[in-house]
Amino acid sequence: MRSGSEKVTFAGAAGDELAARLDMPAGAPRAYALFAHCFTCSKDVFAASRIADALAGHGIAVLRFDFTGLGASEGEFANTNFTSNIGDLVAAAGWLRDNRAAPKLLIGHSLGGAAVLAAASEIPEAVAVATIAAPFDPGHVSEHFAEDVARIQAEGEAEIRLGGRSFRIRRQFLDDIAGRRLGPKIGDLRKALMVFHAPRDEIVGIDNAADIFQAAKHPKSFVSLDDADHLLTRKADAAYVADVLAAWAGRWLDAAPPSGPAAREEGAVVVAENGNGPLGQDITVGAHLLHADEPARYGGRDSGPSPYELLSAALGACTTMTIRMYADRKEWPLEKAMVTVRHDKIHAIDCAECETREGKVDSFTREIVLDGALDEAQRQRLLEIAEKCPVHRTLHSEVQVLTTLAGKARDD
Repeated sequence: MRSGSEKVTFAGAAGDELAARLDMPAGAPRAYALFAHCFTCSKDVFAASRIADALAGHGIAVLRFDFTGLGASEGEFANTNFTSNIGDLVAAAGWLRDNRAAPKLLIGHSLGGAAVLAAASEIPEAVAVATIAAPFDPGHVSEHFAEDVARIQAEGEAEIRLGGRSFRIRRQFLDDIAGRRLGPKIGDLRKALMVFHAPRDEIVGIDNAADIFQAAKHPKSFVSLDDADHLLTRKADAAYVADVLAAWAGRWLDAAPPSGPAAREEGAVVVAENGNGPLGQDITVGAHLLHADEPARYGGRDSGPSPYELLSAALGACTTMTIRMYADRKEWPLEKAMVTVRHDKIHAIDCAECETREGKVDSFTREIVLDGALDEAQRQRLLEIAEKCPVHRTLHSEVQVLTTLAGKARDD
């Protein structure tokens, strides 16, 4: 849940008043994030507004703003360049630092992604950076108006059309982006990095993501956006980015991760309340951080899957892994396995295979999709193998749960 979006203004790199929105969660923010939009876009472009809204639902406040000369911000776009964008980002971080709290998370979409990579070293409080469909080379943006580049170089400036709107581009803009090399900046980032990119992105090719990832040092992660378009115009794609981003960023944003022997013990899962609403939980599994919650109708904030959804996920993951291992061992042409798991409670009397005859029992249903040139006998055999999934067997076995009371989780 979120409390709303607040309009704010601050002075940009050149002194122009920049328009911004601060999307706030319902309670006290876990952290503040700064979002940089795509080239010639605005803070209100769908991807920016949807991701900011979703992150606020995860307890992360987000400041998104219009770069100089764009959207509701003052200034002349023709006077801006990549360097001034970096300056605007640093100014935005300064406003947050002075008025709320310095941003711990930097997010950039398209050219905004390149900008946050370049600006990150000037925002020391940031501990994590995420790029979405970002170019490795800022000069890539000139491909949007490649037919006008020669005219801009010859005449010093020219009016171009992008996305049905007119913009004036000057030679200094081309000179500025041509002189930028992000490789060294990325290599010396010293912050956690998440790279989001769609393999079918027709505006900024997937090779850019590979170059960014290669240049970065660990900790770094990559998430494929499958068939999403460059602007994330589908609501589901933007929501997916926000959910994954919130789960990943939580590891770096939360001030006090679980500690003690259990947190380091192989195979141990540590679950602790995270303060994101009454039911929000952080789940630490080795080097991985997940979140759990309940939907709003059950008193939560929906900041993560519910416990039963996590149990369904375990069954689904085990099912597809078991199928994959068997198919690979047999060298069968399985291209992709996918399973949809649903959980419900049904009346015991309606369950023909259940020993329990009274009350309700838990019911899991699996719908399995197998892509590839498999014959019918192979498909049926893989369906049988799905029944041998270890988690499936555990759910059908006698299970023992031992509970003890340990000492204090952590001294404050």
